[in-house]
Amino acid sequence: MDKNKFITDNFGISKEAARLINEAEADVKEQFKYIEDICEINQLKVMKAFADNRVSDSHFVATTGYGYDDLGRDTLDRVYADIMNAEDALVRHNFISGTHTISTALFAVLRPGDTLASITGKPYDTLEEVIGIQGEEGNGSLKDFDVDYVQIDLKDDGMPDTEEIKKLLTSRKIKAVAIQRSKGYGWRPTYSSKEIGELISFVKEISPETICIVDNCYGEFVETEEPTEYGADLIAGSLIKNPGGGLAPTGGYIAGKAKYVELCAYRLTSVGIGKEAGASLGFNRQMYQGLFLAPHTVSQALKAAVLCSRVFEKLGFEVDPKPNEIRHDIIQSIKFGDAQKVIEFCRGIQKGAPVDSFVTPEPWDMPGYSDQVIMAAGAFVQGASIELSADAPIKPPYIAYMQGGLTYESAKLGIMVAADKMLRKG
Repeated sequence: MDKNKFITDNFGISKEAARLINEAEADVKEQFKYIEDICEINQLKVMKAFADNRVSDSHFVATTGYGYDDLGRDTLDRVYADIMNAEDALVRHNFISGTHTISTALFAVLRPGDTLASITGKPYDTLEEVIGIQGEEGNGSLKDFDVDYVQIDLKDDGMPDTEEIKKLLTSRKIKAVAIQRSKGYGWRPTYSSKEIGELISFVKEISPETICIVDNCYGEFVETEEPTEYGADLIAGSLIKNPGGGLAPTGGYIAGKAKYVELCAYRLTSVGIGKEAGASLGFNRQMYQGLFLAPHTVSQALKAAVLCSRVFEKLGFEVDPKPNEIRHDIIQSIKFGDAQKVIEFCRGIQKGAPVDSFVTPEPWDMPGYSDQVIMAAGAFVQGASIELSADAPIKPPYIAYMQGGLTYESAKLGIMVAADKMLRKG
């Protein structure tokens, strides 16, 4: 059977779009090979952690009530810690999102009178109300608890401003710094684990007691090392992104120094209880199996991002990262410069999704965001960013952010549909 004919006959895609995809695919073969090599190393790391911790079907048994002595829950913490070369980890289905997980880490280590500094510019939109730079007073933000906040904006090239960071650290006591690995809704580089490590070393040299907290969302398993291997005190992320492998139905993780992970556990449950309680309710198997699949699933998403970058570069749009760049997260940014083009792109991605392909996304006032946002997501797990999705704030310069794809082939279809819509619109 001819693949292109099947696509054009069954999905209404033009021959021009199919040809564009084939050409782009040929252009990025070397990048695909690099991604596959990274995937193999990460898969072996996961396999070793499973073997070293003697994972068996006994770890999948559900617990209820207090969940004391939940073998699966406690072993999963150790597996994550081993994979991320961390002293300890806290992996729980109770975390509802990456924002919740990062918020837990911030509230865990900060106390009234402390100062938090974001040294990679403005944090992700949904953290603004957590910190207290947006939202109403009295809602329970860090600001309400007398935690001060300072922000060091990035330089014009999108890199951290070390001169300003040094001035801050030498002029006042900073309890914790927040480092965001991925670009969020920005147009700047995503930082590698090594680059984050260099920034942490810079901070620690000036202020050894400052706690370094990394928002690791979208970055897990993209490289062979995580920020904990370069000195991060805490990293946090969501299980419906990379490490859940598309199977975890909810949840998040925190990994890092044992004393700080313990504080996070106290914040999540209760002081004095921490990690000792919390029923797994039967989620363990999906969390283990999702983690097992994560390196491969992330590699599929990375291939999709590389293809998307090349396709829309060929269509004349500015893309970041470029097709031949080494990646540090799964996100692909496309600068459309026009609201309607952003909307059409997201609608194209939606039509290529396995779930809700018939739905037409519209911009809306999404909780936690200051601008209207359009989101394309036809996912088996609601909001799962490791599944093919695209979203964009409706504001200049009108950038769309695409990520995910449980399989390269399905994500490729979504990209093809989006490209076809662009071609048909001229």
